[in-house]
Amino acid sequence: MVERVGLRARKKARTRDVIADVAISLFLAHGFDQVSVSDIAATAEVSKPTLFRYFATKEDLILHRFADHQGEAARVVRDRRPDTAPMTALHRHFRAGLDRFEPVTGLNDQPEVVAFHRLVFDTPSLAGRLVQYTLDDEDALAAVLDRGIGGRLQAAQVIAVHRVLARTNWRKIADGRTARDVQPEAVADADRAFTQLRHGTDGS
Repeated sequence: MVERVGLRARKKARTRDVIADVAISLFLAHGFDQVSVSDIAATAEVSKPTLFRYFATKEDLILHRFADHQGEAARVVRDRRPDTAPMTALHRHFRAGLDRFEPVTGLNDQPEVVAFHRLVFDTPSLAGRLVQYTLDDEDALAAVLDRGIGGRLQAAQVIAVHRVLARTNWRKIADGRTARDVQPEAVADADRAFTQLRHGTDGS
C-alpha cells in the first residue's frame, strides 16, 4: 500500500512537471497572452480539467517556480541557530544563493532563465500576481520576526531588498553580461544592503 501511494504521488508530480514545462516552453516561444490553456492542455496531452487540478490559474503555470521559494525567508529565520541574528541568517542565505547562481537571486545567465524572468517582468498579469507572492512572503516573515509593527517593517524591508537585488542582477545579465562577471558586484550589493538592514534592525 505504501509503495502504491508513493508511485501515485510520483506520477502526479511527473504530470505536474510535464504540464508546467510545456506551458513555459509555449509561453517563451509565443508570449503569455498568445497561448491559451487549451493550447497547453493539448500539447501536454491532458484535459483542461486535469490541468486545472494541478494549476488553478493560467498565471500559476509559470509562477509556480516562484511559489517553490515561498516562505523561504521565514524558514531561514525560523531555522537559524539561536546565536545568529535574523538579518545575519538572511544575509548568509542570500549570499549562498549567489554562490550557487540560483535563478531566484537574478544571478543566472542561462538563456531560458533570462527569458523566463523577462516574460514575468514584462507581462502585467504575471508581474501583478508576483506582487501577491511577495506580500505573502512578507506576512510569513513578519510572523516569525515580531507580530508588531516592528516585525512588519523589518519584513517589508527584507522582501524589498531581495526584489531589488534580484532585479538588478537580472537586468545586468539581460543587458548581455555573464553571471560570473556580475557576481562580484552582486555580492557587494548584497553585503551593502544587508549591512544597512542590520544597522536598522539588529542594532549592530
